Amino acid sequence: MINVFTRRNALAFAASAALAVTAGAPVAAADWKPQKPVEMVIMAGQGGGADRLARLFQSIIQKESLASMPVLPVNKGGGSGAEALRYLTDNSGDSHKIMATLNSYYTTPLRTDIGVNIEEFTPIARMAVDTFVLWVNADSEIQTLDDWVAAVRDAGGTWKMGGTGTGQEDSLVTAMLENQFDIEITYVPFKGGGDVAKNLVGGHIDSTVNNPSEQLGFYNAGKSRPIVAFTPERLAAFPDTPTASELGHDIVYWMQRSFVGPKDMPAEAVSYYTEMFRALSESEEWQTYTQEKSLMADFLTGDALQAYFLEEREKHADLLQIMDGGSS
Repeated sequence: MINVFTRRNALAFAASAALAVTAGAPVAAADWKPQKPVEMVIMAGQGGGADRLARLFQSIIQKESLASMPVLPVNKGGGSGAEALRYLTDNSGDSHKIMATLNSYYTTPLRTDIGVNIEEFTPIARMAVDTFVLWVNADSEIQTLDDWVAAVRDAGGTWKMGGTGTGQEDSLVTAMLENQFDIEITYVPFKGGGDVAKNLVGGHIDSTVNNPSEQLGFYNAGKSRPIVAFTPERLAAFPDTPTASELGHDIVYWMQRSFVGPKDMPAEAVSYYTEMFRALSESEEWQTYTQEKSLMADFLTGDALQAYFLEEREKHADLLQIMDGGSS
């Protein structure tokens, strides 16, 4: 079974949430507070799921007064997140920079020698894991996974799957599909998940494996169709869409939505941001968003989060070998 995330027990999440601070700006060790605006670095371009989610976090932080200084989103998505990773590495010890991560946090340093070791970064908080769904244009005749596989085979290698870059999450899911069904797909990279979604409904590509949040607007407008979910159970937002597992294909894949700080971030700053995100995790807006957008809320911090990162890095190294092995 291809499964790169095991969902933590819901009771463990409830126990951690019970430790949340009261409303308002968090109180950290020695009453440390940022002395200038905080950069929230985003490892992706504008318009995609990572960008929209980071800006949602920023909005909730502002509305709930969870930080004493403004938090400013800054996109650094160049090189599949290499720009952001390098930027954080070059700002070691900075108390006023945090980074919103996705799975390119693992894959980009594995694929490209950029002088970055994620073990050196400071874990702050994992907020959730995101889900993946196979999508086609609503005008397509494809209704089922079998239909999709048959169409890809008939295309003889010309089937276009849109994504956000080789080594990115959707390219890994694409490789899993190629490996599972012995098919060949032409992978077409775009700058972000928003561009991918637009190109699907525009008819410029044949399918995507977008996160639900990136396609939901088009889905609600009747312009895109979910074919299969790569989750253990059906998603509440798409109750009629089967999982790959229930169809006999054990493909499960998740994307973490977390925050880290630079190497050697002072402990009092780490405490401040950890409690800020802990309070955010309990906000009504965040809880509603995760339910509506099919995210699995799963708060994790500290050494446990770092252990999770390193375990996922090893799993993604194996997935990259499958992808680079030309299994189709």
